[in-house]
Amino acid sequence: MLLVYYLVLVNLASFILYGMDKSYAKKGARRIPERTLLFWAWIGGSIGAFLGMRLFHHKTLKPKFFAVPFLMVVELVMCGFFLYQNYHLTVSRYDVDLGLENDITIVQVSDLHNQFFGIKQSSLLKQIEKAGPDIIVVTGDIVDSTHTSYSIAMDFIKGAVKIAPVYYITGNHENRLHGSKLDAFYEDMRSEGVIFLDDTYAGMDGFVLAGIADSSLGSFNAYPAFSDERPVIMLAHEPQYYELYKSLGADLVLTGHVHGGQIIIPGKGGVLSPDFTFFPEFYEGMHDFGGMRLIVSRGLGNSVAPVRINDYPELIVVKVS
Repeated sequence: MLLVYYLVLVNLASFILYGMDKSYAKKGARRIPERTLLFWAWIGGSIGAFLGMRLFHHKTLKPKFFAVPFLMVVELVMCGFFLYQNYHLTVSRYDVDLGLENDITIVQVSDLHNQFFGIKQSSLLKQIEKAGPDIIVVTGDIVDSTHTSYSIAMDFIKGAVKIAPVYYITGNHENRLHGSKLDAFYEDMRSEGVIFLDDTYAGMDGFVLAGIADSSLGSFNAYPAFSDERPVIMLAHEPQYYELYKSLGADLVLTGHVHGGQIIIPGKGGVLSPDFTFFPEFYEGMHDFGGMRLIVSRGLGNSVAPVRINDYPELIVVKVS
C-alpha cells in the first residue's frame, strides 16, 4: 500500500503546485520556480503535472515542460509494472507426508502488512476459499508498524474465519506496536474466533499444532520438546531459527518474514531481507533439515520497501498426509 499512497500524494501535490503557480501568475505574485515544478514531475508526480498543465493551461508552450508528457507515459508504464508485481497474487502448493491418518489442507497467510487485495480482501479470500482449507494459519505481520491499519487486517480476519478455523502467531511488526488500539485489535480477533498460538500449542486430530511468538525466538522456553508420539506442525515467523524448531521436535514448520528478498534474481535468489541481509539463505520454498520440512512464504505485502520485482505475493497451500 505504501507505493499506492506515495503515487496518490505526489501526484496530488504536483497538480496543486501547478494550479497555485498559475494563480500566482494571474495575480502577479511571486512564482514557484520552474525547477521545483519539474522536480515534482520527475519524482513520480508527472500525471498530476500533466493534468495541471492541461486543466490550468499552464506551461504548455514552454520547451522544457515538453518532458512532462514523456515522463507521464514512463510513469504509467512503471506504475502498471510495479502494481502488477505487488498485487498479482500467486498460490504455491506443497505436499508433505507426516503419516497422518486423515489428510488435511493448510492455507498459510504470512506478512499481509495491511496489503489491499480487493474490497474487504475479496480477492485474497476467494483464493483461500478455493483451496478448501481445513485450517488457516497466519504466521505474523498481519499489520504493519509503519502504516498500520487494523481495519484492513480485520477485513481479512472476518472473512477468513467464515472459511475455516484460524490460528495466529505474532511477527516482529506486531511486537513494535503497543497500546489500547493493539489490545482492542487482539480482542476483536479473539471475538471472531481466532486462536492465538503465541508460545503455546493445541492438540489436533492426529497432530500437534504449535506456535512461537516472534519476541520469543531468541530465548524460547515456553514448552519442552515434543515427543515422537504425534507429528508436530509449528508456526513461527522467521525461518533462520530452524535449529530451535528442530530441537523442539517440529516435523513441519511454516514461516515467512523475508518477503522473498523483495527482488528475486533468477539463479541468484532474493536480494535483501527485512533484516538487511543481502541474498538471504531462506527467502522462499521448502527446505529439508534431516526430515524436518521448513516452508518459507514470500508473504503478501511490503513494509519499508514498497516494491517487489519478480517476487509476486504468495499464498501457501500445504496438503499434509
